[in-house]
Amino acid sequence: MQFKLNGKSVDLDVETDMPLLWAIRNEVGLTGTKYGCGVAQCGACTVLLDGEPVRACSIPVAVVSGRKVTTIEGLGGKSALQKAWIEKQVPQCGYCQSGMLMAATALLARKPRPTDADIDAAITNLCRCGTYPRIKSAIKAAAKI
Repeated sequence: MQFKLNGKSVDLDVETDMPLLWAIRNEVGLTGTKYGCGVAQCGACTVLLDGEPVRACSIPVAVVSGRKVTTIEGLGGKSALQKAWIEKQVPQCGYCQSGMLMAATALLARKPRPTDADIDAAITNLCRCGTYPRIKSAIKAAAKI
């Protein structure tokens, strides 16, 4: 199975039905993408597939063959969004944050100046700590709204 992961070619010898999440975490060793629910509901496992947010726990690795996958590690820790996340002190426990950041990254790529409604529609990830107001504030700060 060949695909681009964070800009680098990856060739994995795995079962084609293995969830992308486990290929990223167990085969490649990138652990920033988290397991949450396993049924594509919570969003902790959100990655970008060709720039669009997807839930890696429910995507078979076969689907990404020849495509581009970006994980939280692929953002490099220096994006305006990540800086805003820190400035606004978004994380509480932090477990859902990599998925939240990936969903927000995709949103800002599509809509550089999102409205509250755009943010609400795009960020469907769950945060058990309830940091949604800080998440929205950080997205707006990164967008310079």
